Amino acid sequence: MIRTKLSVNLNKIALLRNSREGNWPDPVFFGEIALKAGAAGLTVHPRPDERHIRATDVPLISALVRRHAGAEYNIEGNPFHNLMGHLEAVRPDQATFVPDNRNQLTSDHGFDLSDEKVCESLVPLIRKAKSWGCRVSLFMDPMPEQMARAKELGADRIELYTEGWAEAYGTDREEAVLAQYAAAARAARDAGLGVNAGHDLSLDNLEKFLTVCREIDEVSIGHALVAEALQMGMGETVRRYEAILDRVANKD
Repeated sequence: MIRTKLSVNLNKIALLRNSREGNWPDPVFFGEIALKAGAAGLTVHPRPDERHIRATDVPLISALVRRHAGAEYNIEGNPFHNLMGHLEAVRPDQATFVPDNRNQLTSDHGFDLSDEKVCESLVPLIRKAKSWGCRVSLFMDPMPEQMARAKELGADRIELYTEGWAEAYGTDREEAVLAQYAAAARAARDAGLGVNAGHDLSLDNLEKFLTVCREIDEVSIGHALVAEALQMGMGETVRRYEAILDRVANKD
């Protein structure tokens, strides 16, 4: 078993800040708490409408990550909208391409790589991001048959969209849905890709997901983690996630 890394998504901190004038709560302030508590990195998704992360946040969070040796910066977004400008400006460790539209409340699907027009349009953007030193991950639904295609396009990793798992957790569909995710993760690894996961993962559902899917390189968690931090504080919440990652890594 590899030891999965935690990247804390700061979007919901920024969303709360944007409900008032000023810069509080400051995403940089809470990002530093997360890193000091053991998080391996920080994630932002700067949408064009700046509903949460603003363009001005992106370089400030980059500078924060660079002050923490070994930490990684992951910027996610639609490469056909505003993502590429951010990548060129700050050269994050990882770029996660997400196929959301401008009006989506949150990301709700992965790329469909059975569409050759989509594939053709992604190739030059993947190459450009990699030329800037970014590892490139494609946000994907748990479809094992599409994982090899992601590798062919030049991606380094895929990120499994885990809303389906979160919805199935605790229901009679849980085992079947989890088996689909495990098959997708296995297909991605067999194709030579790294595997990330994210969307509605939480302290409740993370451990079983990682135990069954195995060898997930990174989880990006924001919404649930920030909600849990309202109860326990950011530092304690991150430490509880890190304890889960330690337990899973030490299982046979």
